[in-house]
Amino acid sequence: MDKKDPILILAPLQGFTDVTFRNVYAKHFCGLDASLAPFISTMGQQRLKPSRLRDVDPHLNQLLPVTPQILGNVAEDFIFLAGHLADMGHNLVNWNLGCPHSKIAKKGRGSGLLLFPEKIDALLDRIIPDIPMALSVKIRLGRKNKDEIHDLIKVFDRHDLDHIILHPRTGIQMYQGTADHDTFGAAMEQSRHSFVYNGDITDTHAFLTVKNRFPGINRFMIGRGILANPFLPEEIKAVPGDPDQRTARLQAFHDDLLAAYSGIISGPGHLTGRMKGFWNYLGPSFKNHKKPVKTILKSTSLPAYTHNVAHFFAAQPVFCP
Repeated sequence: MDKKDPILILAPLQGFTDVTFRNVYAKHFCGLDASLAPFISTMGQQRLKPSRLRDVDPHLNQLLPVTPQILGNVAEDFIFLAGHLADMGHNLVNWNLGCPHSKIAKKGRGSGLLLFPEKIDALLDRIIPDIPMALSVKIRLGRKNKDEIHDLIKVFDRHDLDHIILHPRTGIQMYQGTADHDTFGAAMEQSRHSFVYNGDITDTHAFLTVKNRFPGINRFMIGRGILANPFLPEEIKAVPGDPDQRTARLQAFHDDLLAAYSGIISGPGHLTGRMKGFWNYLGPSFKNHKKPVKTILKSTSLPAYTHNVAHFFAAQPVFCP
């Protein structure tokens, strides 16, 4: 890869970008360089959830390198979990301080902790010396107000972080409105740390807008844009490909993903539910998608789902994200 090429990172989306998705995606598409796993929550009494650790097992993530992410607000539990991740072979862990969902924020986790920079400061004082790996943070501009970022940057600058991943919205915005590039730029100029840009990279135009606005950034995180258009990293990096083969590649990707999940998800209802979730992102990228995709989403059994999907692709839909 040319040294000037951007480093593209798959963003963590709970319920979507797990190890199964990451591996199947990497078999069918290229352009991604790394991934950030969906968060692993710390638990009381320093308990571990083996199923969540499996998601970040380096031996199972060889096709696309993964960094684990921890969600928590208790230093001892964070240190305990980070130690196990280090034992697995990880030399970097990310602290999720950006999750916008209210159920998590109300417990003082994710973006809910951004309201309390002094607590973050104290936690970093306790965590960093006692974890055997580097630490990065994933944040938003604040929980309620974008101006919260300035006090937060002052806190982060007092600590040795590998980098900061910043999504330029507040937590209460969720994914509404537009990404605030002005405040992102101000935060980056204020900080001594390197930044990863995350937010609203849904096509090459959006990517170039961010790249041209922040020429000093070479790492970009993409989530929903890839679920809607799996070819996006290839497009950004100008990877040669046959446009006429796109629909066939998408069908092959879908079928492999379904087969992979069928081996680990018990119950046809859960399996079809998981696959329907992807159609909510991918479906609107097809021309004249509303009626056929609605039919897929209304499938009430696995045979009906597979039939409706096969019928959809047999009609040679036009993919135009």
